[in-house]
Amino acid sequence: MKEYEVLVESINPCGGDSHSKKEFLEITAESPEAYVKENAQWPVIDTTVNSDGDTVITTGDGNGYMTRYTFSE
Repeated sequence: MKEYEVLVESINPCGGDSHSKKEFLEITAESPEAYVKENAQWPVIDTTVNSDGDTVITTGDGNGYMTRYTFSE
C-alpha cells in the first residue's frame, strides 16, 4: 500500500473547471486506479500523467458531470 495526496475536483456541465468543487484527501491505496475503481461514482473516461508526474484519472457520466482525481505521492 502507498500513501497519496489526492485532489478531487467535482465538475458540473454548467460551471466547468472554473467552478468545480475541490477537496484534498490523504489516502492509502494499492494504486490510484484501485482507489478510483472502489470509490468513483462514474466510470473512468481517461487516465494520464501530468507534467509533475502525478496520475490524473477522470471519471464521468457522459452528460457533462465529471470527477477528476489527481494523485501525488
